[in-house]
Amino acid sequence: MTEITDTIREPLEDASKSKINAMVALFVAITATFMAICNVKDGNIVQAMDQAQAHSIDAWSYFQAKSTKQSNAENTLEIIKLQKQPGSDSIIKKYEALIARYDKEKNEIKAEAEGYAKQYDDLNLFDDQFDMTEALLTISIAMFGISALTQRKWLLYFASSVSLLGIIFGLAAFFKVSLHSDFISRILG
Repeated sequence: MTEITDTIREPLEDASKSKINAMVALFVAITATFMAICNVKDGNIVQAMDQAQAHSIDAWSYFQAKSTKQSNAENTLEIIKLQKQPGSDSIIKKYEALIARYDKEKNEIKAEAEGYAKQYDDLNLFDDQFDMTEALLTISIAMFGISALTQRKWLLYFASSVSLLGIIFGLAAFFKVSLHSDFISRILG
């Protein structure tokens, strides 16, 4: 047991003398704080995405209901025209107006549904950026820990670079700047 304690204590005593640990502590604090803020914002974006998707589904369902009503009206109009009963002109006009109204309403509903789908896609871009931010910052925190244990400056610089890249993605998402790395997304996706 004493050997293990000595083995652990020696690197820890050496590490406490190093400036690397102070820098690691500072960088981890900054990285973790920024990651926490990004997680809150990402959660809000996911909620907005869920809402946009729900509205889109509702709108497409409403569109389908209008399409069914329009189809029923068109079938009824066709039957009335085939029967050619006296006085059916007013009924024909009524159904033609009804069909035209359904067609107009369907176009409005379609535009609304497509708007919600676009809103979802726009939000998804920033959700992906926040996901990339979280991944990069998590990796950098792990690398900061390894650099503290190994006391390697090059590893500290590399971890700092990964953290900086994550912060750039996070800031871009916050300010709604479309910064999206398809290459990294394909690797992680």
